[in-house]
Amino acid sequence: MIETRILNPHLLSLLARVRHTNRLVIADAMFPSWPGMVEVDLSLMAGVPTVPQVLAAITATWKPGVAWMAREFHEHNDASVLREFELAMGPGASVLQFEPHLELKARVPGATGLVRTGEMRIYTNVVLESR
Repeated sequence: MIETRILNPHLLSLLARVRHTNRLVIADAMFPSWPGMVEVDLSLMAGVPTVPQVLAAITATWKPGVAWMAREFHEHNDASVLREFELAMGPGASVLQFEPHLELKARVPGATGLVRTGEMRIYTNVVLESR
């Protein structure tokens, strides 16, 4: 039996398919769907689970090489929210890179899959690229 903190079989299946230099999107509740993309919807209710909670669960066993977020994140969220994301990435993790929201969204179509959360804070989407 696989030993991991993650219980959701759909999420485990998606993570198993993300290979070297593939991308994975962890999105807030408002993020649009992408036709043809594998989507695992973990949203339960507004705010549950958050993107940092899902990010922490995933990065406990799956290490991204690069992680991008929208630069607009800083305009709408305070330092404590940024700290949540930094802690969720785990020790020794890649530094979050920030770019304009439209550039971030341009990375999405090539992703292996998208994980939707119940996150309601704006610009909290993360695009991860595997090592």
